Amino acid sequence: MKKCFLFLILMFFWGDINAQQLENNVELKKDYIQLSGTLFRDVQLSGVFKDSKTFVDAVPLKDPKIIEQNYNSLKGQPDFDLLQFLSVNFDIPEDSGKEDTLTSSKNMREHIRSLWTRLTRRPSEIKDNSTLLPLENPYVVPGGRFREVYYWDSFFTILGLLADNRANLVENMISNFAGLLEHYAMIPNGNRVYYLTRSQPPFFSLMVDIMCRYKNDYQWGAKYLNALEIEYRFWMNGLNDLTAGQGSSERVVRLENRGVLNRYFDFDTIPREESFREDYSLGIQTDSSLRSIYYRHLRAGAESGWDFSSRWFSDTMNLKTVRTTDILPVDLNCLLYFLEDRIAMFHEINGNLERSEIFRNKAALRTKLINQMFWDEDKGYFFDYNWREGSNTGVYSLAGVYPLYFGLVDEHRAEKVMNNIKEKFLQAGGLVTTLYQTGQQWDAPNGWAPLQWMVIKGLREYGYIDIAEEIKSKWLKINMSVFERTGKMFEKYNVQDLTLYAGGGEYPLQDGFGWTNGVAAALLEGFDVKYLFREKK
Repeated sequence: MKKCFLFLILMFFWGDINAQQLENNVELKKDYIQLSGTLFRDVQLSGVFKDSKTFVDAVPLKDPKIIEQNYNSLKGQPDFDLLQFLSVNFDIPEDSGKEDTLTSSKNMREHIRSLWTRLTRRPSEIKDNSTLLPLENPYVVPGGRFREVYYWDSFFTILGLLADNRANLVENMISNFAGLLEHYAMIPNGNRVYYLTRSQPPFFSLMVDIMCRYKNDYQWGAKYLNALEIEYRFWMNGLNDLTAGQGSSERVVRLENRGVLNRYFDFDTIPREESFREDYSLGIQTDSSLRSIYYRHLRAGAESGWDFSSRWFSDTMNLKTVRTTDILPVDLNCLLYFLEDRIAMFHEINGNLERSEIFRNKAALRTKLINQMFWDEDKGYFFDYNWREGSNTGVYSLAGVYPLYFGLVDEHRAEKVMNNIKEKFLQAGGLVTTLYQTGQQWDAPNGWAPLQWMVIKGLREYGYIDIAEEIKSKWLKINMSVFERTGKMFEKYNVQDLTLYAGGGEYPLQDGFGWTNGVAAALLEGFDVKYLFREKK
């Protein structure tokens, strides 16, 4: 009875975030000719652009209403040329951007340093009817087709910026994210209007934390307490809609007699604007009564950052079986543990011990639930949990190492996880993301920089130095090997066959590349050794 009463108190203590603001975020898309209406649909389904993201990033050169009127009057004519019409009426970005080429004899480390300037965008006046959301300060984009800032990418980019002594740029980026929270009540997937229905893995607290540790000054981070609490309310929004027993609302799931954990979600139930053709073609193969749910699963998969992966498939192999909102992800809940922990710490710094204690209790409860709900003793690993089926998914992925990164497990479990990483995931070029070859980019044979970082540092937290060093060495070796062949830093790498490049997913292999650069620089400068949480406890 006491636990139930405490749950109700916490529900009403927090309340929901500004629901009107979140509704406005969804409705805003309807005001853009690039994101809705007949022309948008026709362009996206025509395949006139190889990349569905091209048109949603285009900027109208005239009043959109006039463009729409002209289109409706001209499209039926026999000699109508859609691409010509678009080129006259829109400023169209390159269909497939490339960011970096080897223009000198720089080595990889020098090349990364020089790329920061190339990938930095300055705040400027946004053109009328552009889908780009304004930011007040300079920021770094990933590169290629990714022309805007991306949320979780930016933490790993920040690691490299700090390694290269660009702390001012890091402070600017953190300030930008705080501004997005204050203005939109969330950090969108990226600073585009069409991303305002979803976020990405909540790494904002890690950005603030790494800057505090870089400065050796946690007082500096206390100024972002309000922004951190806004983010927390976003992820916990819908809590007041939950009743006794099991149920879900937005990103919150209440487990009967267990507590509350979180999932990925999206406020919309239509094909993603930036991947409209791809989603639509899958949706029409789905029963019409289930189509909106299917689109939400796809969108939620995009919020996870793992778009797409066997993690979200009921058969582990086919995107047609995506079920993202049915799954409680272990990585998301570890990130929210850390958000709760940092909010508690900053309240303590500010002298508000009562609020600090509330969040300490939240973090402690989530730690308990992470170890209860995601751990499989027989397999010795942490798995995502399907809350509808009442069991873990059994899909091995590198998300299972997040509890080690934050120091949430005992030595027994840490050792079992380490053995699984060594026996199942370690390849010639580093760590494979999952054990399944599905044709999706977040599955085998691909490896990704952010996950190498999370695992390397997670293993170091528990003293597994040799395996951490081996992963680090193999990852940097493949980075350097591909760079020497191509002069580029890529978004992802084939870690199983070093003679091949990474593939899969909805778009060609991109170069640039923000988080690859960031993790490489941070590893080369020993940040994985320098910034360990457990040494700070």
